[in-house]
Amino acid sequence: MTHTLTSNYLDLFLRDVPLLDVRAPVEFAQGAFPNAHNLPLLTDTERHEVGLRYAQEGQPAAIELGHALVGGATREDRLQGWLHWCERHPEGHLYCFRGGMRSGTVQAWLAEAGRPIPRIRGGYKAMRRFLLDSLEQTADTLPLLLLSGRSGTGKTRVIEAIDHAVDLEGLARHRGSAFGRRPGGQPSQPDFENRLAIALLRLRAVQETAGPCPVVLEDESKLVGHRLIPPSLYLRMKASPRVFIEEPLESRVQVTLEDYISGPLAEYVQFHGEAEALNRLGAELLASLDRIRNRLGDARHHELRQALQSALDEQARSGAVEGHRSWIRALLAEYYDPLYDHALKRQGEIGAPLFVGSRADVTAFLRDAVRRPTRACRSATAAGNQGRPGM
Repeated sequence: MTHTLTSNYLDLFLRDVPLLDVRAPVEFAQGAFPNAHNLPLLTDTERHEVGLRYAQEGQPAAIELGHALVGGATREDRLQGWLHWCERHPEGHLYCFRGGMRSGTVQAWLAEAGRPIPRIRGGYKAMRRFLLDSLEQTADTLPLLLLSGRSGTGKTRVIEAIDHAVDLEGLARHRGSAFGRRPGGQPSQPDFENRLAIALLRLRAVQETAGPCPVVLEDESKLVGHRLIPPSLYLRMKASPRVFIEEPLESRVQVTLEDYISGPLAEYVQFHGEAEALNRLGAELLASLDRIRNRLGDARHHELRQALQSALDEQARSGAVEGHRSWIRALLAEYYDPLYDHALKRQGEIGAPLFVGSRADVTAFLRDAVRRPTRACRSATAAGNQGRPGM
């Protein structure tokens, strides 16, 4: 096992095997996997220096410089970090960008220290290619069902309540609207695609044993925040059958209050501390409202901004959030509902929905799609078998 190589990428992702990524931090930030931890062999600066030496003098000179940079106490310190990680993750696997020199070096050093670890053939590049290919395949073949409804109907809550669904907004760390930004920002585009591909792979594996059932996705635009839904999947989504949630306005106000005020505040506390959380959330809410100023018109934007600021002031004084209801109610009725109605008119050719009901009724309908064959399963499977629209 000292120098074991593996290329069973599917097994690694399905089993959520811990991954030791020894690429430089800048590479990791550009794209990684959800089960990976970055403990680099070379820092960003060291990698840059080695790259320059390689370009100027060739590989032997670059290798010599690499050993000089990561030697003595530096090597020992990094080795201890890898050993500690291996102790905590005995099933872990190792990779670098192409699965070559860097991961091979770390694998050899760990073996010398009595901690052999399997290395992934082809590294990040090969695993990334595998996920992109699988994403294309699953986008073409998995039966899909789209969950639609006005803002505030709780579509994400339904997605979270059923097993055969993928939360696109959760993967993109964005709620998919002008008010959708979350503290901590969004993952990189490759990170988003990697997570999406893994989620679909896992659902496909379930279907291979349990039988076909539509994968439920929320009806989204091409972009979730600044993250692009892969075009092949987006085309399939737009051609897939739909289920619609209908909820009264006051129910939608309550859901919006919880999902955009109360819930996010706890998340802001985690990122910025309790003292700064409400200030940060308030600034983001005001900035979000400012982003739709042109659509609201100056006068209405000014009125709603005053209402929002007043609600934030009251929340800061007493902790009460009820003051937010007025501007939320107005925004849903005057801004989001007209946008939704316009979108429905543009999508008039999509056909009748499979089911329309309250959030509870839709959740029950979708859960039933797992337990027994339903019209949802048959329709979504048929749509999947048709391939991409226009192809």
